[in-house]
Amino acid sequence: MSKIGTKAAGKAPHAPSEPTALSEEDRSKDAFFVQIAEIAEAMIGRHGKDFAIGTLVLSAKFVAEGKPLINRTSGGGETVGVVKPV
Repeated sequence: MSKIGTKAAGKAPHAPSEPTALSEEDRSKDAFFVQIAEIAEAMIGRHGKDFAIGTLVLSAKFVAEGKPLINRTSGGGETVGVVKPV
């Protein structure tokens, strides 16, 4: 018998623990994850999986390098423009 089988046979199964309440930070992170998922699904639906993957990877690269993803210096509350890669 394998070690896994031996251990499993000797212990009672664990009862599922009660779900813990999420912190405000965890709820905020979950909300952002949902937004990213919705955007990714929309990109896949409109332009395909390769476009969605490339966009998300490029965004992650910009974040890691500390580069802005959009130009926020337009002032006056107008719609901000996209920063073009150099």
